[in-house]
Amino acid sequence: MSLINPAEKPLGQQRCQTIEKGSKPLIIPVIESHLSQLNGWEAPIHYREISQTFIFKNHLQVISFVNAVAWISNQEDHYPTTCFDYNTAKITLSTQDIKGLSLNDMILAAKINALLAEKK
Repeated sequence: MSLINPAEKPLGQQRCQTIEKGSKPLIIPVIESHLSQLNGWEAPIHYREISQTFIFKNHLQVISFVNAVAWISNQEDHYPTTCFDYNTAKITLSTQDIKGLSLNDMILAAKINALLAEKK
């Protein structure tokens, strides 16, 4: 059973919203439902963040990807933790204001996945 409204736009077509004071993190069943749509993203057992490690052929591809993620993050006003080296980039998403995951994290993950989906 999906916990996502079928009339709702796909995650990648939504925009990040301001987190209202007093907002709560997403609950685990909702997180799991969204993760089923987000290829490659994983949540640790505490479900306070999601992350994915992306592998590339070389450093130039990594830097191009990180720059594209930075551009999308700026457009959405929602920023990931990004760690990278020669051929990998690890992106971690969490919403600090609520100390957990929000819909914004899921939206940004979908938009990051779309960057690489266009290459295929």
